[in-house]
Amino acid sequence: MKNFEPYEFKKAGDLKGKTLFITGASRGIGLAIALRAAKDGANIAIAAKTAEAHPKLEGTIHTAAEEIRKAGGRCLPIQCDIRDEKSVRDAVELTVKTFGGIDILVNNASALYMAKAEETSMKQYDLAMSINARGTFLVSKYCIPHLRNSKNPRILTISPPLYAATDPRVNWYARIGVGYTIAKLGMTLITHGLSEELGGDGVGCNTLWPRTMIATAAVQNLLGGDESMRKSRTPDIMGDAAYEIVTSDSRKTNDQSFFDDEVLLSVYGQGLDLSKYRIVKDAKETELVTDFIC
Repeated sequence: MKNFEPYEFKKAGDLKGKTLFITGASRGIGLAIALRAAKDGANIAIAAKTAEAHPKLEGTIHTAAEEIRKAGGRCLPIQCDIRDEKSVRDAVELTVKTFGGIDILVNNASALYMAKAEETSMKQYDLAMSINARGTFLVSKYCIPHLRNSKNPRILTISPPLYAATDPRVNWYARIGVGYTIAKLGMTLITHGLSEELGGDGVGCNTLWPRTMIATAAVQNLLGGDESMRKSRTPDIMGDAAYEIVTSDSRKTNDQSFFDDEVLLSVYGQGLDLSKYRIVKDAKETELVTDFIC
């Protein structure tokens, strides 16, 4: 892990009246980002697949929309499969028609699995690649023309830091599985490339990744269950960190790979108490389960 160096975020205003297009925002991290933006009175399009209650997953686009409205935002729930080009194109067009444009894209939707190469089915591999890497590319492609019309446009992708692909100290591919890692780092590489392609247009493209496990359905169902949940932080830390990134000057904050706690410590100082984000409030920081690349 690299040493912590505070990053200077130049504030560019709040999110009142701004429009966010967030993929996979019916629950978890995506919803936390939406709820934080809603406090400013933002317009939020949530593009996700879950329109009806799922037995193993809490939340739908409709329950998420209700929470967002109660938090102070306007919300457009859209059932969208980011693997399908027409579904994405229609979702983007509906958002623009409803809110007049798109200021911020949050690429959050992702498929997770853990398996070594020989244990991975090609169905698993193809699903992760089609949602994580291809989906991020596809949604970005259709949002870009509208982002160019914004005064402070952003693309924020929930994916690991760029150095994770080549850090000689940690082979993250082996830790969690080659197939999933390739798909997830694909999101990062797309964002890195777009930072150069769109930099001249003032579109700030960055990634955000959690330092620790985050208490989401993925952790509950795939990454250790109740024990890991108790040693996790709440999704709110990602929501608060994302807010600081997308409200900073897009021409100043570009092509950066951030960790959630480092963002908040940079903004509020290294004396910031992060205990409010723990699932178990009296747990020690050393008891939290760190992410695989940390």
